[in-house]
Amino acid sequence: MANIQHATIAGGCFWCLESALNQVEGIESAFSGYAGGHQTNPTYEEVCTGNTGHAEVVRVNFDADKLSYRDLLEIFFALHDPTQLNRQGNDIGTQYRSAIFFHDDAQKDEALAIIKEMEEEQIWDNPVVTEVTELSNYYQAEDYHQDYFNNNPQNTYCNMVVAPKLKKFKQTFASKLKAQ
Repeated sequence: MANIQHATIAGGCFWCLESALNQVEGIESAFSGYAGGHQTNPTYEEVCTGNTGHAEVVRVNFDADKLSYRDLLEIFFALHDPTQLNRQGNDIGTQYRSAIFFHDDAQKDEALAIIKEMEEEQIWDNPVVTEVTELSNYYQAEDYHQDYFNNNPQNTYCNMVVAPKLKKFKQTFASKLKAQ
């Protein structure tokens, strides 16, 4: 029986995170969505205004016997720059913030511990600004956002931003990817 646990993370545009995480062994599913805001059932257009308080997130369902929460967070931190406040590259606004929305105290403790380790080891030139907040809400994004990268190979943003990140991700984490 699988030991399915859940994680909710935000690291800029959700298309990249979701696409990468769905390729990792031990991840049962990853879905694009919204979390951390005050508006009920927000739309993509509403979240993009930055007025809902929500971040673009990925909700991950993973088998903790195959992939630890710590391993998941290490992949998360490799997929984005956790030192950029309310942005990732040219994507600017609180909806693109770096955040870990923990589901329980164990996740909170692990997230804070890994951030502390990264800062002590000076992995980044600038301080880590990833917020660690209890998950208070989650709304799955519209269907057209799910598996967006694979379903929209002609999209310029996917070709210019997502594809290079995924190429680097596959090289860095080759040993953790699902068999093709």
